[in-house]
Amino acid sequence: MIQTASFVGLLKTLLIIILSYTVFKYVMRLLAPFFLRSIARKMERRFNQNTAPPNRQKEGEVSIDKTPGKQASNNDVGEYVDYEEID
Repeated sequence: MIQTASFVGLLKTLLIIILSYTVFKYVMRLLAPFFLRSIARKMERRFNQNTAPPNRQKEGEVSIDKTPGKQASNNDVGEYVDYEEID
């Protein structure tokens, strides 16, 4: 059985799409503040969780966290060639 497209079917489809878009828009307008509030709370909890109090040291006390490593020079880079520009 072959079905053909009709003008009424096209109008029904367009009407359904427009109505669903409108309903979605209004529902999201009502629910968006709740979503944003919950996301902001989660981010605030993560931020407060990651910030640790700084280490308190006595005055005059010195501590070294990391010693600088020696950088090895790479002698296998190639040969330096001096050149002149020719006009």
